[in-house]
Amino acid sequence: MPRQKVIAALVLVLALVSACTSETGGQASPPAADERPPVAKLTAAPADKATGVPVKDPITITVTEGALDSVELANATGKAVEGEIAEDKASWSATEPLGYGKEYSYTATATGTDGKVVELAGSFTTVAPKSTPRATINPVDDAVVGVGMPISVKFPEGPVTDKAAVEKALKVETSGDVEGSWAWLHDRQVDWRPKEYWPANTEVKVTANLYGVAYGGGAYGKADLTTEFSIGRNQVVKIHTPDHRMDVYRDGKKVKSYPASNGRDSDPNLNTPNGTMIVMAKEKVGNFSNPRYGYTDVEKLWAVRFSNHGEFIHENEENRSNIGKANTSHGCVNLFEADAKHYFDSAIIGDPVEVSGSRADMPTTSDVNDWLFSWAQWQSMSALN
Repeated sequence: MPRQKVIAALVLVLALVSACTSETGGQASPPAADERPPVAKLTAAPADKATGVPVKDPITITVTEGALDSVELANATGKAVEGEIAEDKASWSATEPLGYGKEYSYTATATGTDGKVVELAGSFTTVAPKSTPRATINPVDDAVVGVGMPISVKFPEGPVTDKAAVEKALKVETSGDVEGSWAWLHDRQVDWRPKEYWPANTEVKVTANLYGVAYGGGAYGKADLTTEFSIGRNQVVKIHTPDHRMDVYRDGKKVKSYPASNGRDSDPNLNTPNGTMIVMAKEKVGNFSNPRYGYTDVEKLWAVRFSNHGEFIHENEENRSNIGKANTSHGCVNLFEADAKHYFDSAIIGDPVEVSGSRADMPTTSDVNDWLFSWAQWQSMSALN
């Protein structure tokens, strides 16, 4: 073959080889930096299009491999929901509660570690309750109550079926260490009482974070409740019915002893029943009509109620001849008028009244029966035990 033809063939082979290879040894070249996808990733909780979102669930926007620039969450009318970006700019959280049955929309932007900006948008809808029953709490703010006073949270508009969820939302704080427990007296009332009587002069704060709590049956808490009150001095009334006296103790020391006529001994239905009750109400003039026993329009002075079973401490000058000598009442504690007023002036709501020596016990079905249960029984009535 002539020399020129050999050279031409070699040039052709080299050209073909060059066309089938690359400078990277056969691998595709990487895309330019500005063509790579952003590294930052935004995530929302709840997710886009979520429905039935509990209003107490955390509402968050988070970013990985980047930092948040802005987040906006608003309801259907455009009103913004308050929130804050964490110090490390990796997350945002709503700081105010959401409304029931409302749609919320969110938008967020973040800058990745690669300098690229990413965006996120979405919406969700909160749970729509079948009902939002109200609740009440007692004692009320600034009250000063006796050492036997329980804390009561009541649900007058409907029963609670998820008692554990409600109980977890309740908190009791005290100025000193006080052992106590919640107990469900029935499905519309949960009470807290200490194991022993409150220490005198204790300051108490109760928080019931009930808004958003599922009570069961489609019912959700209407609003949060709080109260702050004080325990007063330690005063306890002790009545041993066979003694025909009513003794008053302050800080464990007897300070007064009044002659008394208690419930009729011969008839257990008319006894002043055994048990620990508390002062529930005070009336300067109380009506003690009882048609069942044939008397109406009977009014007595200085009436102190200590149960809803029908028992009071009050004056009864008409029974003067038996006061201090015999038990002849229909269950109340009769005192001379001067003694009744003296005691009336000293009593406050929540003072314990301890009765013993009768043939009948106070039924635990009566109202304000917290101290009729042993401590073990009381603890067993908590939904969390």
